[in-house]
Amino acid sequence: MKSRIHILGASGSGTSTLGDALANILPHTHLDTDDYFWTTKFTEPRPVPERREMLKEELFQSERWILSGSLVGWGDCFMPYFDLVIFLWIPPDVRLARLQQRELERYGAAALAGGNLYEQSQAFLRWAALYDHAGTEVRSKTLHEQWLAELSCPILRIEGDYSTEERIAMVMNFLKADFRHNK
Repeated sequence: MKSRIHILGASGSGTSTLGDALANILPHTHLDTDDYFWTTKFTEPRPVPERREMLKEELFQSERWILSGSLVGWGDCFMPYFDLVIFLWIPPDVRLARLQQRELERYGAAALAGGNLYEQSQAFLRWAALYDHAGTEVRSKTLHEQWLAELSCPILRIEGDYSTEERIAMVMNFLKADFRHNK
């Protein structure tokens, strides 16, 4: 059984959802990079040394954990800790529609034209739309692929518009096959 699992992908790809769902099945603690990255969620980033120290402390408190979200760049020092990385990718139109819906659910009318969070929400959606086409200067598929190539642990790629249940089945099948292979 893999004890230290990291799930990454674009914003809106379902990393947190999968991490939470897997933690309900596996004997793992679920941690999310957003809890370390932000001082005030989605508005004020925490200084890099502080987020690294907080995450390191949490990782060492649990023998088995699932870390969801991206830590590429600021958290590269944690790469040797992972014994499985799961990369999620979904088609951009599906992902961006999810993000728009999430913005509305999270902020309501404030995220709509004329609302006090409209510009912030639109800036976030423009940033998220860059993922599949940008270079390594922003969080992008190109940057994630480069980062994945540097890992020494197994990588499970789940690419496509799958339900959480389908993704769970894929992960569990991978873990079972890995367990049989390493017996």
